[in-house]
Amino acid sequence: MRRREFITLLGAGAAASPLAARAQKAERMRRIGVLMNTTAEDPLGQAGSAAFAQGLQQLGWEVGFNVRVDTRWGAGDTERYRKYATELVALAPDVILATANSIVSALQQASRTVPIVFVTTIDPVGGGLVASLARPGGNATGFTSYEFSLNAKLLELLKEVAPGVTRVAVLRDPFVSAGSGGYAAIQTAAASLKVELIPVGVHEADEIERGITNFVRESNTGLIVVGPPSSVAPINRDLDRRARGPIPSACGLRYPCLRPQGRPHLLWLRSNH
Repeated sequence: MRRREFITLLGAGAAASPLAARAQKAERMRRIGVLMNTTAEDPLGQAGSAAFAQGLQQLGWEVGFNVRVDTRWGAGDTERYRKYATELVALAPDVILATANSIVSALQQASRTVPIVFVTTIDPVGGGLVASLARPGGNATGFTSYEFSLNAKLLELLKEVAPGVTRVAVLRDPFVSAGSGGYAAIQTAAASLKVELIPVGVHEADEIERGITNFVRESNTGLIVVGPPSSVAPINRDLDRRARGPIPSACGLRYPCLRPQGRPHLLWLRSNH
Protein backbone atom coordinates (compact mmCIF):
# COMPACT_ATOMS: atom_id res chain seq x y z
CA MET A 1 0.00 0.00 0.00
CA ARG A 2 1.34 3.39 -0.96
CA ARG A 3 1.95 6.10 1.63
CA ARG A 4 -0.34 8.51 -0.22
CA GLU A 5 -3.26 6.11 0.22
CA PHE A 6 -2.60 5.91 3.92
CA ILE A 7 -2.56 9.69 4.26
CA THR A 8 -5.83 9.89 2.34
CA LEU A 9 -7.38 7.72 5.03
CA LEU A 10 -6.59 10.37 7.63
CA GLY A 11 -7.46 13.39 5.56
CA ALA A 12 -10.81 12.45 4.08
CA GLY A 13 -11.63 8.81 4.67
CA ALA A 14 -12.19 8.32 0.94
CA ALA A 15 -12.26 4.88 -0.65
CA ALA A 16 -12.89 3.21 2.68
CA SER A 17 -13.47 -0.35 1.48
CA PRO A 18 -10.37 -0.70 -0.73
CA LEU A 19 -8.20 0.86 1.97
CA ALA A 20 -9.57 -1.50 4.59
CA ALA A 21 -8.95 -4.51 2.42
CA ARG A 22 -5.38 -3.53 1.69
CA ALA A 23 -4.79 -2.68 5.36
CA GLN A 24 -5.51 -6.28 6.36
CA LYS A 25 -2.77 -7.44 3.98
CA ALA A 26 -0.16 -4.91 5.05
CA GLU A 27 3.27 -6.44 5.54
CA ARG A 28 4.15 -4.14 8.41
CA MET A 29 2.31 -2.21 11.05
CA ARG A 30 1.67 1.38 10.07
CA ARG A 31 2.49 4.16 12.53
CA ILE A 32 0.61 7.39 13.18
CA GLY A 33 1.84 10.23 15.35
CA VAL A 34 -0.76 12.47 16.98
CA LEU A 35 0.06 15.79 18.63
CA MET A 36 -2.88 17.30 20.49
CA ASN A 37 -3.15 20.88 21.74
CA THR A 38 -5.02 19.90 24.93
CA THR A 39 -4.19 17.89 28.03
CA ALA A 40 -4.84 14.16 28.29
CA GLU A 41 -7.58 14.89 30.85
CA ASP A 42 -9.40 17.45 28.72
CA PRO A 43 -12.89 16.17 27.74
CA LEU A 44 -12.65 17.62 24.24
CA GLY A 45 -9.25 16.06 23.73
CA GLN A 46 -10.49 12.71 24.95
CA ALA A 47 -13.53 12.88 22.70
CA GLY A 48 -11.41 13.76 19.67
CA SER A 49 -8.95 10.97 20.37
CA ALA A 50 -11.75 8.44 20.79
CA ALA A 51 -13.46 9.57 17.59
CA PHE A 52 -10.19 9.26 15.70
CA ALA A 53 -9.64 5.69 16.92
CA GLN A 54 -13.22 4.81 16.04
CA GLY A 55 -12.82 6.25 12.57
CA LEU A 56 -9.67 4.24 11.99
CA GLN A 57 -11.42 1.06 13.08
CA GLN A 58 -14.35 1.70 10.78
CA LEU A 59 -11.90 1.93 7.88
CA GLY A 60 -10.16 -1.30 8.77
CA TRP A 61 -7.32 0.02 10.90
CA GLU A 62 -7.19 -1.57 14.33
CA VAL A 63 -4.86 -0.04 16.88
CA GLY A 64 -2.35 -2.66 18.00
CA PHE A 65 -3.06 -4.94 15.04
CA ASN A 66 -2.18 -3.14 11.81
CA VAL A 67 -1.60 0.40 13.07
CA ARG A 68 0.10 1.98 16.06
CA VAL A 69 -0.87 5.42 17.32
CA ASP A 70 1.62 7.47 19.34
CA THR A 71 -0.17 10.38 21.02
CA ARG A 72 1.40 13.37 22.72
CA TRP A 73 -0.51 16.06 24.62
CA GLY A 74 0.84 19.59 24.22
CA ALA A 75 -1.52 21.29 26.71
CA GLY A 76 -1.31 24.60 24.84
CA ASP A 77 2.42 24.94 25.55
CA THR A 78 4.62 25.90 22.59
CA GLU A 79 7.70 24.45 24.26
CA ARG A 80 5.94 21.10 24.58
CA TYR A 81 4.88 21.32 20.96
CA ARG A 82 8.50 21.60 19.87
CA LYS A 83 9.64 18.85 22.21
CA TYR A 84 6.92 16.40 21.20
CA ALA A 85 7.25 17.27 17.53
CA THR A 86 10.89 16.19 17.67
CA GLU A 87 9.94 13.02 19.56
CA LEU A 88 7.27 12.01 17.09
CA VAL A 89 9.41 12.68 14.03
CA ALA A 90 12.17 10.53 15.56
CA LEU A 91 9.70 7.62 15.67
CA ALA A 92 9.56 7.69 11.84
CA PRO A 93 5.75 7.61 11.55
CA ASP A 94 3.96 7.22 8.24
CA VAL A 95 1.98 10.37 8.98
CA ILE A 96 1.36 12.80 11.85
CA LEU A 97 -2.00 14.26 12.82
CA ALA A 98 -1.78 17.84 14.14
CA THR A 99 -4.55 19.80 15.87
CA ALA A 100 -3.41 23.44 15.82
CA ASN A 101 -1.44 25.94 13.73
CA SER A 102 1.43 26.18 16.18
CA ILE A 103 1.67 22.40 16.29
CA VAL A 104 1.96 22.20 12.51
CA SER A 105 4.68 24.85 12.61
CA ALA A 106 6.62 22.88 15.23
CA LEU A 107 6.30 19.69 13.18
CA GLN A 108 7.45 21.42 10.00
CA GLN A 109 10.48 22.73 11.84
CA ALA A 110 11.25 19.18 12.93
CA SER A 111 10.74 17.64 9.48
CA ARG A 112 9.95 18.69 5.93
CA THR A 113 9.41 15.12 4.74
CA VAL A 114 7.09 13.37 7.23
CA PRO A 115 3.51 13.88 5.98
CA ILE A 116 1.35 16.05 8.25
CA VAL A 117 -2.46 16.16 8.26
CA PHE A 118 -3.87 19.11 10.21
CA VAL A 119 -7.36 19.70 11.58
CA THR A 120 -9.04 22.65 13.34
CA THR A 121 -6.42 25.05 12.02
CA ILE A 122 -7.09 28.69 11.29
CA ASP A 123 -5.88 30.37 8.09
CA PRO A 124 -3.19 27.82 7.15
CA VAL A 125 -2.25 29.88 4.10
CA GLY A 126 -1.79 33.15 6.02
CA GLY A 127 0.04 31.25 8.73
CA GLY A 128 2.57 29.95 6.20
CA LEU A 129 1.64 26.30 6.73
CA VAL A 130 0.68 25.68 3.10
CA ALA A 131 1.10 27.48 -0.20
CA SER A 132 -2.64 27.44 -0.95
CA LEU A 133 -5.75 25.48 -0.02
CA ALA A 134 -6.05 24.04 -3.52
CA ARG A 135 -2.37 23.09 -3.80
CA PRO A 136 -0.84 22.97 -0.32
CA GLY A 137 2.62 21.83 -1.44
CA GLY A 138 5.28 20.77 1.04
CA ASN A 139 4.52 18.02 3.55
CA ALA A 140 1.31 19.37 5.13
CA THR A 141 -2.35 19.27 4.14
CA GLY A 142 -5.66 19.23 5.96
CA PHE A 143 -8.68 21.29 6.93
CA THR A 144 -9.28 24.87 8.00
CA SER A 145 -11.99 25.39 10.60
CA TYR A 146 -12.42 29.13 10.87
CA GLU A 147 -12.53 32.30 8.78
CA PHE A 148 -11.26 35.57 10.20
CA SER A 149 -14.18 37.51 8.71
CA LEU A 150 -16.57 35.74 11.11
CA ASN A 151 -15.03 37.62 14.03
CA ALA A 152 -16.71 40.82 12.81
CA LYS A 153 -20.03 39.00 13.18
CA LEU A 154 -19.19 38.32 16.81
CA LEU A 155 -19.19 42.05 17.52
CA GLU A 156 -22.52 42.47 15.73
CA LEU A 157 -24.08 39.66 17.78
CA LEU A 158 -22.68 41.11 20.98
CA LYS A 159 -24.34 44.44 20.25
CA GLU A 160 -27.64 42.68 19.54
CA VAL A 161 -27.79 40.98 22.94
CA ALA A 162 -26.31 43.98 24.77
CA PRO A 163 -27.10 47.21 22.86
CA GLY A 164 -25.65 49.37 25.63
CA VAL A 165 -22.12 48.05 25.18
CA THR A 166 -19.75 50.80 24.04
CA ARG A 167 -16.35 49.35 24.97
CA VAL A 168 -15.28 45.82 24.13
CA ALA A 169 -12.14 44.04 25.25
CA VAL A 170 -10.83 41.66 22.62
CA LEU A 171 -8.87 38.87 24.27
CA ARG A 172 -6.43 37.28 21.85
CA ASP A 173 -2.91 35.98 21.50
CA PRO A 174 -1.20 38.43 19.11
CA PHE A 175 1.56 35.90 18.44
CA VAL A 176 -0.74 33.46 16.61
CA SER A 177 -2.48 34.17 13.31
CA ALA A 178 -5.90 33.45 14.81
CA GLY A 179 -5.40 36.22 17.34
CA SER A 180 -3.99 38.92 15.08
CA GLY A 181 -6.23 38.12 12.11
CA GLY A 182 -9.33 37.85 14.27
CA TYR A 183 -8.72 41.23 15.89
CA ALA A 184 -8.18 42.89 12.51
CA ALA A 185 -11.56 41.60 11.33
CA ILE A 186 -13.30 42.97 14.43
CA GLN A 187 -11.71 46.37 13.85
CA THR A 188 -13.46 46.63 10.47
CA ALA A 189 -16.88 46.50 12.16
CA ALA A 190 -16.15 48.54 15.28
CA ALA A 191 -16.54 52.04 13.79
CA SER A 192 -19.97 51.49 12.27
CA LEU A 193 -21.21 49.96 15.55
CA LYS A 194 -19.73 52.85 17.56
CA VAL A 195 -17.70 50.55 19.76
CA GLU A 196 -14.27 51.24 21.19
CA LEU A 197 -12.00 48.19 21.13
CA ILE A 198 -9.43 47.41 23.80
CA PRO A 199 -6.99 44.69 22.71
CA VAL A 200 -5.85 42.43 25.56
CA GLY A 201 -3.00 39.99 25.03
CA VAL A 202 -3.29 36.57 26.64
CA HIS A 203 0.14 35.21 25.80
CA GLU A 204 1.36 35.79 29.34
CA ALA A 205 -0.54 35.80 32.64
CA ASP A 206 0.53 39.34 33.54
CA GLU A 207 -0.91 40.62 30.25
CA ILE A 208 -4.35 39.49 31.34
CA GLU A 209 -3.74 41.00 34.78
CA ARG A 210 -2.97 44.42 33.33
CA GLY A 211 -5.57 44.26 30.59
CA ILE A 212 -8.70 43.33 32.48
CA THR A 213 -8.18 44.60 36.04
CA ASN A 214 -9.72 48.00 35.37
CA PHE A 215 -11.79 47.13 32.34
CA VAL A 216 -14.10 44.58 33.96
CA ARG A 217 -15.08 47.03 36.70
CA GLU A 218 -16.44 49.59 34.26
CA SER A 219 -19.99 49.79 32.91
CA ASN A 220 -21.20 49.22 29.33
CA THR A 221 -18.39 46.79 28.61
CA GLY A 222 -18.26 43.50 26.76
CA LEU A 223 -15.77 40.77 25.93
CA ILE A 224 -14.83 38.92 22.78
CA VAL A 225 -12.43 35.98 22.71
CA VAL A 226 -10.75 35.03 19.45
CA GLY A 227 -8.36 32.21 18.76
CA PRO A 228 -8.03 28.62 19.93
CA PRO A 229 -8.95 27.57 23.48
CA SER A 230 -5.32 26.81 24.33
CA SER A 231 -4.40 30.48 23.84
CA VAL A 232 -7.05 31.81 26.23
CA ALA A 233 -7.10 29.12 28.93
CA PRO A 234 -6.30 31.42 31.91
CA ILE A 235 -9.11 33.88 31.19
CA ASN A 236 -11.90 32.20 33.18
CA ARG A 237 -9.96 32.34 36.41
CA ASP A 238 -9.19 36.05 36.10
CA LEU A 239 -12.65 37.11 34.97
CA ASP A 240 -14.45 35.21 37.72
CA ARG A 241 -12.14 36.75 40.29
CA ARG A 242 -12.25 40.34 39.07
CA ALA A 243 -15.57 40.99 37.38
CA ARG A 244 -18.10 42.84 39.52
CA GLY A 245 -21.07 41.39 37.66
CA PRO A 246 -22.27 39.69 34.47
CA ILE A 247 -20.29 40.70 31.37
CA PRO A 248 -21.73 40.20 27.87
CA SER A 249 -19.29 37.85 26.16
CA ALA A 250 -18.77 36.23 22.78
CA CYS A 251 -16.46 33.40 21.79
CA GLY A 252 -15.40 32.50 18.28
CA LEU A 253 -15.49 28.73 18.75
CA ARG A 254 -17.83 26.43 20.62
CA TYR A 255 -15.25 25.54 23.24
CA PRO A 256 -15.22 26.27 26.96
CA CYS A 257 -12.96 29.31 26.58
CA LEU A 258 -15.65 31.30 28.38
CA ARG A 259 -17.89 29.49 30.84
CA PRO A 260 -21.26 31.12 31.62
CA GLN A 261 -20.58 31.26 35.34
CA GLY A 262 -22.68 34.21 36.46
CA ARG A 263 -22.73 35.67 32.94
CA PRO A 264 -26.07 35.43 31.13
CA HIS A 265 -24.87 36.59 27.72
CA LEU A 266 -22.60 33.97 26.18
CA LEU A 267 -22.42 33.59 22.43
CA TRP A 268 -20.46 31.38 20.14
CA LEU A 269 -20.13 31.31 16.39
CA ARG A 270 -19.13 28.34 14.28
CA SER A 271 -17.95 28.62 10.70
CA ASN A 272 -19.39 25.27 9.62
CA HIS A 273 -23.02 25.84 10.65
